[in-house]
Amino acid sequence: VQLQASGGGSVQAGGSLRLSCEASGRTFSDHSMGWFRQAPGKEREFVAGISWSGAITSIAPSVKDRFTISRDNAKKTGFLAMHSLKPEDTAVYFCVLSRNGRNNARLFSGSDYWGQGTQVTVSS
Repeated sequence: VQLQASGGGSVQAGGSLRLSCEASGRTFSDHSMGWFRQAPGKEREFVAGISWSGAITSIAPSVKDRFTISRDNAKKTGFLAMHSLKPEDTAVYFCVLSRNGRNNARLFSGSDYWGQGTQVTVSS
């Protein structure tokens, strides 16, 4: 399985972006997926996760009410809609697909499938 993240860019504070994560292979629709981010000098942190069906989602408190996670299994693509962006949202955003989890929307590990990351820069 390979994951291709896209949609990052540079925006001003208050702006919006929509990240996409397209998967190759047959396992996308059967497993939960998520988004993490890593800012310079900081550890990678969880942003959002979604179960295989989309029925269960989990959003980090720092982005709750501003970010929304969704997925289109027919297109093997996951999305992260980001609104009211803040400078502190600046980071490289990574998508992840669980190897075994279906209904888990928060627990991902280094052994799962990870995309290459897409840069999001928010200026004040």
